[in-house]
Amino acid sequence: MEVLERAHAKINLFLEVLGKRPDGYHELRTIFQSLKLHDTLSFTAREDGRLVLHCSDPSLPLGPENLVWRAADLLRRYYGISAGAEVMIEKNIPVAAGLGGGSSDAAAALRGFSRLWRLPREGKVLASLAAELGADVPFCLQGGTAVGRGRGDVLERLPACPHFYVVLVNPGVAVSTARVYAELKAEELRQGSEYEALRQAIVAGDRERIGRLLFNALETVTFRLFPAVANLKQKVAATGHTLMCGSGATLFVLLDDSLEALKLACDIGEEGLHAWYTETWSGGGANV
Repeated sequence: MEVLERAHAKINLFLEVLGKRPDGYHELRTIFQSLKLHDTLSFTAREDGRLVLHCSDPSLPLGPENLVWRAADLLRRYYGISAGAEVMIEKNIPVAAGLGGGSSDAAAALRGFSRLWRLPREGKVLASLAAELGADVPFCLQGGTAVGRGRGDVLERLPACPHFYVVLVNPGVAVSTARVYAELKAEELRQGSEYEALRQAIVAGDRERIGRLLFNALETVTFRLFPAVANLKQKVAATGHTLMCGSGATLFVLLDDSLEALKLACDIGEEGLHAWYTETWSGGGANV
């Protein structure tokens, strides 16, 4: 038996940092949105109890440091089983790009191993295990459009965001998330934030207003530390509504027309930059 799962990328239409938490994390308020861009994970059972991972991206670790491995380990310990599996991870989501690729793979792994090993599909259990794996994993488990609070792991589902074509662009700069948060100044935490207005625009399906109200509190500090990211946003902002993904360095551009989006992705690629064409996706953590 082979089990297939899709692991969808995500962007943040809104990201506000409310302050530092006692546990060392930052208190966030964010609005997540799934994309059609996805990795595919295939699972087959092994009789010897071993866990074996394969990946199309040779740069990724295939042992206990991999989130897919950790998802299997959590499930086996929670249910007290010793089942084995072989997993192939077909990577399409760029790595370390602020698109939640690792988190989404972890969420797909929780679903995939649960199906493969015929475990109870208990939503609260999977959500709890997802939160142990990472702050974005609970959202990736459900997908669609949602508000995230706390570390981003306390979720409130929203009506599906109107459909957009999306171009992802990356200047090839390595951004340290830890450094970005460390350099974030108090006056930058909420400056320019219009959370409630954006939330209402999503509920109303107001595409133009959604585009105008995109917000990411980390942009200012990332742009200050990594001018190449700021320069890229200035370059593509005229083509559509543009925002940085997470702490960077990837940016996303929301567009209404598929041909415009394809042309932008091709033009950027011809300039030697990394670009991906995709669309927003309203589904949850569905199987392939």
